[in-house]
Amino acid sequence: MLIVLGVAAVFLSLDIFSLYRQSRGITAFRNCPERLSNGDVNTISISITNKYPFKTGITLVEEVPFQFQKRDLIFKMSLGVDKTETLYYDLRPTERGLYRFGAVNVFATGLFGLITRRYIFDEEKDVAVYPSFIEMHKYELLAASHRLTDYGIKKIRRIGHATEFDHIKHYVMGDDPRTINYKATARMNQMMVNTYQEEKSQPVYCLIDKGRTMKMPFNGMTLLDYAINSTLMVCSTALNKGDKAGLITFSKDIDEILPADRQRRQRDKILETLYAQKTDFKESDYERLYTTVHRKLSQRSLIILYTNFETVNGMRRQLKYLSRMAKDHLVLVSFFLNSEFNEVLETPPTNLEETFRKGIAEKLWNDKYLIVKELNRYGIYTILSKPENLTIDSINKYLEFKARGLI
Repeated sequence: MLIVLGVAAVFLSLDIFSLYRQSRGITAFRNCPERLSNGDVNTISISITNKYPFKTGITLVEEVPFQFQKRDLIFKMSLGVDKTETLYYDLRPTERGLYRFGAVNVFATGLFGLITRRYIFDEEKDVAVYPSFIEMHKYELLAASHRLTDYGIKKIRRIGHATEFDHIKHYVMGDDPRTINYKATARMNQMMVNTYQEEKSQPVYCLIDKGRTMKMPFNGMTLLDYAINSTLMVCSTALNKGDKAGLITFSKDIDEILPADRQRRQRDKILETLYAQKTDFKESDYERLYTTVHRKLSQRSLIILYTNFETVNGMRRQLKYLSRMAKDHLVLVSFFLNSEFNEVLETPPTNLEETFRKGIAEKLWNDKYLIVKELNRYGIYTILSKPENLTIDSINKYLEFKARGLI
């Protein structure tokens, strides 16, 4: 018995010696971007290196921000001598703001696996979660490669002629004879034609309602965050098209006014403004919104209002302010269709409670389309969209307006 205890003590001592004779037998670091994209899958990696002169068993415990409610992010592996392993995992934030990562905890076993030593790396790193800039960059890449249809962006044929003169060029077969420039033709002694382009520098304002109707959650995110993500994409598209993009956020008060501009830094200003938006979801004041728009927007603009009307009466309370804005500007009201109604409407009821639930769902569904019809009667354009389709629907509507020459 004493011999067994002695042998065990020797192996235990060797294990302790093998683990603690080096101050840093294991190194690890977390590769995390300075900011995460809200509503998108963000990939985080951890690189770990074994500097021990023997193969060791590794258990890695990652401390992610509490907002993700992940307490079981554990990786186990065996790491050879001087070997480096990179681990990957995905996070999908659903709220903007500051997220704090904890430590990367690494537990390494000794030569004989009797003792475990703990290493702690990268303690408390703060990362900001911004509106969906990953989707914005993805769209820009597809635009550069002419693959926007893969993204859901429609090709819309321009009706008539663009009205902004671009330059004069030599006539080639297929050019519209109506664009012939007779003075230039006489001067150059060969056929010359005018070329035109889409009108640029048109103001495009996104108005974001931060009131209580935008608090409704869908797939982990509030409708407000869907509106913020869509605003970033629409503004980016407008800037790429040469238009000026601006922003107004409001609830009970007017919170932010970012004048429309097309400068290089405007995209960054919009991103920072959207990131900082906070709300207590109070009742929105549309009268104050109309007054602000009337005073601040002197040039006719495309106004995209992100809000949510659940009932016809709720919309009618704000209709007079929307119709007044529509007299001076091109107004597009974008609100949400609850896609969860589909399940209720398509499922046959089996009891009285389900019958009442289906009846309520049908009324709310019909109210949405009545709202669309009434807004259209007053010359107000509409988008009735599912939250997950809001960005694409908004961009397509903007491109449609450009193709039709409305802006």
